[in-house]
Amino acid sequence: MHFQQLSKIGIILLVVLSAAVYAVGWTDIAKHEDQHSAARIEPVRLNGNPAVAVVFEGTDDLHFYASANTAPAPGTELTITAKAEGVVFGKALFPKPGQFHDPGLEKNVDVYVGKFEVYIPIKSSPQKETTVNVTISGIACTSQVCLKPFEKMLTAQIDFAKADTWRAVQRTVETTPAKTTEKIADGASFCTIGALVLAVLAGLSFNIMPCVLPVIPLILSRLISQAREQSGRRIALGMAFCLGMILFFAAFAVAAIAIKTATGTVINWGDHLRYPSVVLAMGLFLVAFGLFMFDVFGIAVPSSLAGGGSTGSGMTGSVAMGFFAALLSTPCSGAILAAVVIWAQTQSPAMSLLAFVVMGVGMALPYAIIVLIPSLLNKLPKPGDWMEHIRKAMGFILLLIAVKLLSALPKERLVDALFYAVILSFCLWMWGSWVNFATPTGKKWTVRIAAALIAILSGFWLLPAQKTLLDWKPYDAAMVQKAIESKQPVVIKFTADWCTNCVVVEKRVYHDPQVVKLLKEKNVLIIKADTTTKDMPATKDLTELYGESGTVPVNIILLPDGEQIKLRGIFDKQELINILQKLPGSG
Repeated sequence: MHFQQLSKIGIILLVVLSAAVYAVGWTDIAKHEDQHSAARIEPVRLNGNPAVAVVFEGTDDLHFYASANTAPAPGTELTITAKAEGVVFGKALFPKPGQFHDPGLEKNVDVYVGKFEVYIPIKSSPQKETTVNVTISGIACTSQVCLKPFEKMLTAQIDFAKADTWRAVQRTVETTPAKTTEKIADGASFCTIGALVLAVLAGLSFNIMPCVLPVIPLILSRLISQAREQSGRRIALGMAFCLGMILFFAAFAVAAIAIKTATGTVINWGDHLRYPSVVLAMGLFLVAFGLFMFDVFGIAVPSSLAGGGSTGSGMTGSVAMGFFAALLSTPCSGAILAAVVIWAQTQSPAMSLLAFVVMGVGMALPYAIIVLIPSLLNKLPKPGDWMEHIRKAMGFILLLIAVKLLSALPKERLVDALFYAVILSFCLWMWGSWVNFATPTGKKWTVRIAAALIAILSGFWLLPAQKTLLDWKPYDAAMVQKAIESKQPVVIKFTADWCTNCVVVEKRVYHDPQVVKLLKEKNVLIIKADTTTKDMPATKDLTELYGESGTVPVNIILLPDGEQIKLRGIFDKQELINILQKLPGSG
């Protein structure tokens, strides 16, 4: 009996302890590098009345915005609500905010930072234990960067029958941000109207983005040709072009809503540029389109797509060109656009879709006006050589944008991408300049198939992302010396970013499964010695310590018995395999 009583007491203590740990458990709200903020739920008696306290603790630089007027976008200020079965909660009561100097706004703004508490009054509740869910939403920023808008849910078991034992808090609450939001939302909802106006302005700004400017001459040429059409057909084709722009934004909105619904993740404009494969594809596309501007090759567009066929097909071509113009603008988004995108995704799906569609309407608006009032085209300068000069100048702008895009790739992929860009340019030159309309069909197909094969095979060789098979250590002479003293074999790979043969050695030798397996089995210390610039330590040691001329690639194997073996230039993987097989195993 005594043992059973002890067991029951132990179980009760375990349950109580588990509940206590659960109640005071922290949930991460936001985190960036060494900056973070977490929160937990705690029942309290606020000025003698029951309430739920949301306790925040965080670092001094990561902050939340206290007002919708100074938040990065309307609706991203800190908002807290609570729900529980049978419980009626009041509006969240926030403490007096702190001050943060926002360099973008060039003024101090109200924020919550570090350790603070937000209280949610309890108006009525059942006298029993109930699950309380607290939803926290907003945006967290540091002095350097703003993170994605978040929505977090905290959960705790609270026994309302024991309200008399809750921690007592005597405090005067200064502000209630929720009231500010309500005032803004009164009547016609100034917040919503203002955001939609920003969406229109953002769409209009797309037309002066450097990414879109190169296609403006093509768009104007199309509009000029359409102006000669019958009035009804001209308007139909022009509106189809505008519809293409709007469809792009609608497609983006649908994708954003679907992702948010499925995962709770809010996406930003330009998120697709965080994927190296997308960046690579867009960069190469811009290179190709730049060459098109230089007349290196031409695109034979079917008359139906160019507008010369049936109305339906002409509509398809107009919609496609509008969609393409909107897509091309994405790498050049501005701050006003980012604010609209963030705000839109904090709204309901219907309002989010409306905001994106309005953005597309803003971009399409100038073209719609020109289509409806074709006499405006007469005010443009007459066609001439200047249009050709502008078109080719825009080609250079496209190449600059392509370089900017590709520079975001990891260093290893950037080199391969630049090589492939040159090969692709050669293939497009073959396609467009080696044949013409008078070339016999057989020869024409032979040349173009050869160009396509070169482009495809080179792409299979250069473009796929290479997996990191080996954990290369950066060059450190002290690390190498320590390995030598401990009789550990060392392989030093002297390389450089500009070295083409180094890439060949990397692919042929160090991506070979047998080489990778032997390096790991023999416990070899592998060092990547970067000699890209002359002031790098590896560059100096290559000549002064290892007696080489400075030409790379050079691979130096330091054996446990003190012997040095040097493999210069492009070498066969079997040479390295033979050396590694003679080494004792790691065991």
